[in-house]
Amino acid sequence: MPARQLPSLSALRAFEAAARHLSAKRAAAELSVTPTAISHQIRQLEEHLGVALFIRHPRQLRLTIQGQELLTAASEAFDTLASAVARLHPVPERFNVTLSTIPAVAARWLLPRVSELRDAHPTLSLNLQISHHLVALDGVAADMAIRYGTGDWPGLMAEKLFDNTFVPACSPALGIRTSDDLHHATLIHYEPPNYTGALLSWSAWQKLARVPSLDVTGGLVFSDETHTIAAALGGQGVALMSRTLIAEELADGRLIEPFGPVLPGKPFYLVYPPARRDESAIQAVREWVLTLAGDVG
Repeated sequence: MPARQLPSLSALRAFEAAARHLSAKRAAAELSVTPTAISHQIRQLEEHLGVALFIRHPRQLRLTIQGQELLTAASEAFDTLASAVARLHPVPERFNVTLSTIPAVAARWLLPRVSELRDAHPTLSLNLQISHHLVALDGVAADMAIRYGTGDWPGLMAEKLFDNTFVPACSPALGIRTSDDLHHATLIHYEPPNYTGALLSWSAWQKLARVPSLDVTGGLVFSDETHTIAAALGGQGVALMSRTLIAEELADGRLIEPFGPVLPGKPFYLVYPPARRDESAIQAVREWVLTLAGDVG
């Protein structure tokens, strides 16, 4: 087969872009070169072909008949080439992992650093499944979970993330300094939908603190821990909150822990089916979550 008699491909690209836009300036912006370079390439192409491709007016280009014919052919050729390149270029396989957890852990512990997972694994999509209830880790409802409890979930691998301690905390604007001040303060209660007892309630704290005269029956009640924290930040009262989940606010002084005692809670665990541990997507999320847990002080 005889060699194809073609002009410079860079000149053809410059012409095709300028002809589509009818502007050397816009063609230059598309190809990341200067308008002068575009004009130079087009003049070289016209000299090579021996025909005028544009009728040049001040600030305006118009195609000649020959220019229109070449534009049609060049556009079809470049479109065909672009399609072939796209087919040959491998599309990265995307992976999806659904991680189930309670609202406060998602909002206050995971979301502020989810970009780290995305940057490290750009083909991984993390779906957060938010629920106060145990969700089946069947690969349909969820793949993994961060759960609060004893670590005993039959048939599942449970890796401890961090211990959980509940502390009385409030805005410093309330001026609360000792437990006696609670007699004149609003108590904020966190009672999730699956609340089954008083282990982490104000009544449990009252017994531990030995302040029998404190009325722990009134106040504000929230079923979502994020709302509990928001109310405390807003100066609405004093709440029993997970020290880990309000660590940032305690560190910068937006919340204070004016007195004890603290209530020991159950730890948080990362939970997943052991048979899926070696899957690359599961490993990626596992490593990310364990890294977050390692930063808990």
